[in-house]
Amino acid sequence: MQQQEKSSKPSLFYSLTILTTVVAIISVGLLVFEASIQMMLFISIITIIPFIMKLGSSYKDVEKTIFNSMLKALQPSLILLTVGVLIGSWIASGTVPAVIYYGIQSISPEYFLVTTLIFCSIVSLATGSSWATLGTAGIAMMGIGHSLGVHVGVTAGAIISGAYFGDKLSPLSDSTNLSPAVAGAELFTHIKHMLWTTVPAYIITAIIFTVIGFNYGDQDASSAEVNQLTTYLADNFNLGIASLIPIIVLFTLLITKKPAITSIFMGALAGAFIAIFYQGMSVSGILDVFYNGFYVDSGIVVIDTLLQRGGLTSMVNLVILFLFALGLGGLLQKSGVLETIILSFASKIKSKGMLVFVTVIVAYFMLALGGAFSFSAVMTGTIMKPLFDKFNLKPENLSRIIEDTATQSCSLPPWTASGLFTAAALGVSPLVYIPFCFLAIITPIFTLIYGFTGFTLTEKEMPMKQKNHFVEA
Repeated sequence: MQQQEKSSKPSLFYSLTILTTVVAIISVGLLVFEASIQMMLFISIITIIPFIMKLGSSYKDVEKTIFNSMLKALQPSLILLTVGVLIGSWIASGTVPAVIYYGIQSISPEYFLVTTLIFCSIVSLATGSSWATLGTAGIAMMGIGHSLGVHVGVTAGAIISGAYFGDKLSPLSDSTNLSPAVAGAELFTHIKHMLWTTVPAYIITAIIFTVIGFNYGDQDASSAEVNQLTTYLADNFNLGIASLIPIIVLFTLLITKKPAITSIFMGALAGAFIAIFYQGMSVSGILDVFYNGFYVDSGIVVIDTLLQRGGLTSMVNLVILFLFALGLGGLLQKSGVLETIILSFASKIKSKGMLVFVTVIVAYFMLALGGAFSFSAVMTGTIMKPLFDKFNLKPENLSRIIEDTATQSCSLPPWTASGLFTAAALGVSPLVYIPFCFLAIITPIFTLIYGFTGFTLTEKEMPMKQKNHFVEA
């Protein structure tokens, strides 16, 4: 029987060479060639396989490591595919259109900015997409703000803060699914844990926008974009109370702690029943929506962008991202590359507060370097997870930091994909709106305060033997 060859530990120089190669491949691909993050992750995996084999691992061992790591993506991928079904179902049922319609109707000119913040939060929570919110509700709010004479940077700041608040907390969001996946946390545990930093930051942000809003006069809030959107929604959907039933079903199941996949699918089924019996859609039509998403051809860009979403197939790219991200992370972890790099500076991290601080810096650095949230999430989660394990901290602490930093701030650097999209959608330079993105500025302050005080930093349960050791001592 042939004995398996033992792999050697990589040196710090060799480990940094591999990590630098990965960062260079992904960064150049994203920033220079505008390639997809999925493609660049796949190329990175293939590229570093020979480097890992040079340490003594056989190809079969490397392949096994990649596959075992990818297995961890199955549960969040199933959740994500179900979320795709839910999004399409909720648009077809009129649930998402109703949320948008009633949100617009509640606008009060005197409280325009705080209303914009809340409205964009609701739209983003309902759709799970900051980009869809920016490209639809955001455009409408910019039009209203312009008619009221509100500074464009302030209006954009309220829109961005609301859009990323909803994106961050929505179970329908790709960032909200990716962060716990790379950190090893549960989706809804991750969302609940984020409330500790996000809610107080959001309240302060709302107060700031309320105070700023008092500087603007009480003018008529009217906009062609708003009127066009609300008229279309009212004419093409039944927007009564019945269209909101799927939301009640989903949150009831989640509050009663039913399994995530079951809860989300039941919410989608509730939307299907409303679509069939209240909106008049056929059974075959809703099944097509489940798979391909909702389709509308209104000829109005704002409306088509908002409503042409969802479906199981819409989540395939993100599932691929999960697979490749975890495959790459597992390869770097199992080979000892990350361990070597971490050990080079781990001795300097003496406390949980310093661990949180370093993680925040790593997340921002990776965001600036890679130009995309997904790059920052993958690299930060992969590099820092062993240290959170060392300090006996649950993975939701790490996933929360990733969201508090990379998600909230991904539209601030002008060269990132989100920064470019936001500037194009709202017609405002990042340098103009950055000072008013209060949520992105305030949230990491709470992150650092909690880190150095230990407040809300949840710890793993100690093994029974370790507990007994402390009791005997």
